Amino acid sequence: MSTAAIVGILVALVVVAGLVWYFMGQRRRTEQLQTRYGPEYSRVLSEVGNQKRAEEELLKRQERVEHLEIRPLQAEQRDLFGQRWRSVQAMFVDDPGGAVTRADELVDEVMMARGYPVADFNQRAADLSVHHARVIDNYRAAREIADRHRRNAATTEDLRRAMVHYRELFEDLLQDRENGRVADRVVDRQVDREVRRVADQSTGLSDGARPAMQPPLRPEGDVRR
Repeated sequence: MSTAAIVGILVALVVVAGLVWYFMGQRRRTEQLQTRYGPEYSRVLSEVGNQKRAEEELLKRQERVEHLEIRPLQAEQRDLFGQRWRSVQAMFVDDPGGAVTRADELVDEVMMARGYPVADFNQRAADLSVHHARVIDNYRAAREIADRHRRNAATTEDLRRAMVHYRELFEDLLQDRENGRVADRVVDRQVDREVRRVADQSTGLSDGARPAMQPPLRPEGDVRR
């Protein structure tokens, strides 16, 4: 076999190896992004209509958040926010719509305390998805209900679902997931029977017909602005 033939074979092998390495890297990247973002990966893919562009968007989110000064809450801050959440929860009995509005505001305050920008909702949701992807769909659902409430188009049961969604995001924000640490929970997860009673009276649901849903918090404490 001539030297030129040997060189040609070696070049071909190098090219094939490079292609295999490239596609394996792409596959690993896809798997990592799917694992990290879960349903958010599918949502972005559906939105942009192209896998490469979708993954580039998700990687851009990570790069943006890496440049933010995200900081964990101090134990005292977590305790205070937990108390304020329970106060907001207590409002639901007499003012479901007002409680949802306050819950939305309190989530914004926690985000600001942690260093997340809150000026634009879509950007806010994108930033949160990097480390809080498991609850980002809940946040969007809660915000949609809050918007409908402003148009007087949300039922009491809708508002109760929004409170559940806000609570799940609120609890996740209290954790230092950005640095791989999970703080002790300060949010009480006992069933708030009063909140369920109000929602049931509005929707006419009996205990047997009530859909399974993670319960809101038991209220206590005073509201602090």
